[in-house]
Amino acid sequence: MRVNEADLDWDATERDETTFRRKRLANAAGGDRLGCSLYELPPGKKSWPFHYHTGNEEAIYVLAGAGQLRTDDGLEPLVPGDYVAFPVGPEGGHRVVNDGDDPLRYLAISTMNDPDVTVYPDSEKIGVYAGSPPGSDDPRTVAGYYRRDDDVDYWLDER
Repeated sequence: MRVNEADLDWDATERDETTFRRKRLANAAGGDRLGCSLYELPPGKKSWPFHYHTGNEEAIYVLAGAGQLRTDDGLEPLVPGDYVAFPVGPEGGHRVVNDGDDPLRYLAISTMNDPDVTVYPDSEKIGVYAGSPPGSDDPRTVAGYYRRDDDVDYWLDER
């Protein structure tokens, strides 16, 4: 199904330095196995906290503006026309930063594999999703964020 981004409303996320607007293009077009969203970061703001996925590959394509990409190797510039792939696992860790004067617009593309675990190395948290992949609006059977060290014995509190 065809959609035009001009026909979609922005979803806004604002949480401290994480501030962006997003249009879920693939979801609106009925995409099931490939996700794509249009993001717009205002100057001085950042995307989702630094993270990687254990079950889904992601990529970005920069449309307008300029900024920085944080990876495990540090910061590197982002300019229009840049395409960056983020493989599954720690080597795919990333965060987009707009340190420019204009809004930074980019497409974020991902596989939509279920289940998935998202790892946030800076905060030592993990996100767990089962029943529908990250980026989906479908109901999930399991979803939540947990401290990485919150481990319980398998046999503890058995009922």
